[in-house]
Amino acid sequence: MVSPAQPADLVTVNIDGKDIAVPKGTNVIEAAKLLGIEIPHYCYHPKLSVVGNCRMCLIEMGLPAVDPATKQPVLDPATGRPRINWMPRAQIGCATNAIPGLHIRTDSPLVKECREGVTEFLLINHPLDCPICDQAGECRLQEHSTEYGRGYSRFVENKNVKPKRTQLGPRVTLDDERCILCSRCIRFTKEIAKDDVLGFIDRGSYSTLTCYPGRKLGNNYSLNTVDICPVGALTSTDFRFKMRVWFLKETPGIDPESSVGANTTVWSREGVIYRITPRQNDAVNDTWMTDSGRLLYKQVRSEDRLLQAAIGGATSTSDMARRAAGDLLRAGSVAVVGSGRSSVEEQFLTGKLAAALKAPVSLVSRVGQGDGILLSADRNPNVRGALVTGLITALPAPQLTSLAADIDAGKVKTVLAINEDLAAAGLTTAQLAKVSIIYLGTHANATSAAAKVVIPTLTVFEKSGTFVNQQFRLQKFAQAVPGPEGVADDLVTLTNLIVAAGGPVPPSDLAGLWAALGAEVPVLAGVSHAKLPADGQVLDHTAWAGLPFAEGESLHFKPAAVPAAANA
Repeated sequence: MVSPAQPADLVTVNIDGKDIAVPKGTNVIEAAKLLGIEIPHYCYHPKLSVVGNCRMCLIEMGLPAVDPATKQPVLDPATGRPRINWMPRAQIGCATNAIPGLHIRTDSPLVKECREGVTEFLLINHPLDCPICDQAGECRLQEHSTEYGRGYSRFVENKNVKPKRTQLGPRVTLDDERCILCSRCIRFTKEIAKDDVLGFIDRGSYSTLTCYPGRKLGNNYSLNTVDICPVGALTSTDFRFKMRVWFLKETPGIDPESSVGANTTVWSREGVIYRITPRQNDAVNDTWMTDSGRLLYKQVRSEDRLLQAAIGGATSTSDMARRAAGDLLRAGSVAVVGSGRSSVEEQFLTGKLAAALKAPVSLVSRVGQGDGILLSADRNPNVRGALVTGLITALPAPQLTSLAADIDAGKVKTVLAINEDLAAAGLTTAQLAKVSIIYLGTHANATSAAAKVVIPTLTVFEKSGTFVNQQFRLQKFAQAVPGPEGVADDLVTLTNLIVAAGGPVPPSDLAGLWAALGAEVPVLAGVSHAKLPADGQVLDHTAWAGLPFAEGESLHFKPAAVPAAANA
């Protein structure tokens, strides 16, 4: 029975005998999800246009009968309810949108028979290589075949042979025998990545996915096609045959390569990261991320990783290095170079350290070419965090011109550099030689080579914290793997340096730091790290609305417009 009147933007539909009010035009697959009902599908994706390729989402559809003369609903005499005129053939759910009075059956004998038939056809030429397929454990074909398939095949003919291990691009490998022609990858590259490079050739059982002549799938979003492939046809060349997904631990993360702050999932096992994939956040990155952000995990075990503290170029213990750093800081004439790649919590402690030293603070901007999708011009993930915490009051410059002048004038004797290469930021070799450098960082560079004291720190994958992205959205990330033996958490290192500089002892844990942040930073009042939503929280940023940020206006990711649903 139709529910009572709903707001103008809602319509009531009936799915398997249950009424639900949804916004008009809602896809039936999405409406069924709200009732906990799965309509199996392959080609449909909520962020892509509708093509109706796979036919797995076949449903029965009906509408209330209307008397042609009176235009009044025809009631069933037995029940007194409106009689439903059911269409004689099954319809595809992906191209069906909610309209008033719509009735849907997802579990009728006809629907079950359709699903069994579609599954049988999809498996005619599909190789039975689940034991060696990278998609095992994440394969929709495997899952739907088990749940909705007939369980046996009536076909005895030989399977068609198609290309295997085809390199579509530098990061994506195709096994065409597994492809079910859903076209998700084709639509993604055309509609989202704006790189129309993929297509089908040949016909029928011989249809094959390929790149256009002279083209390669080489854009910075190519691995998203692997994420949305419902089978094991498209695989990541980097992750291929490395680890079964059911062995991996999932940790929420944030892509630190730019100010967009794309949400990610870091997949690890026994302290080793194997891959990074996007985590859905419609307000930030939809369900996508860059290829370049996926490869950042390799910095954890790169050859230039700093693993031991050093004093004067000689290996030292962390305790001795911290004492040596404290001696240099107490000597005075100190300048601090913070980082837009540090977390909000680290920037807060950096500010405390600078206050204890009465030292000026600089930040280095890192700017590149934005792509208009998920890679912004500002390549620092947390410049806005430095503004929020008060570490800086103006946008950073790409070169440390002021610091260079102070060094040449003899005003600065010691420079504390936090994960920034001073040489890359404009200081000359001669200027580096004039000062005592304390370097806190993860990887070796010209600054660490010239430093009097080197204290290794953790990568973003080895600690927890928060970033503020280009929307001024506060987002948290969690520790995915333990740091190297003997390398302390950055918060502990900064706390020790504050104490060595004669400052008050601050908390070095997230809970304690957020109590202090809430008390001292007005826009963070009432914000709790533990209760921060998974999709983040937008902070009041009116105080910085007029600043000329590198990437322009602080807008969230806007998905590319897609064509209207096809009437397949």
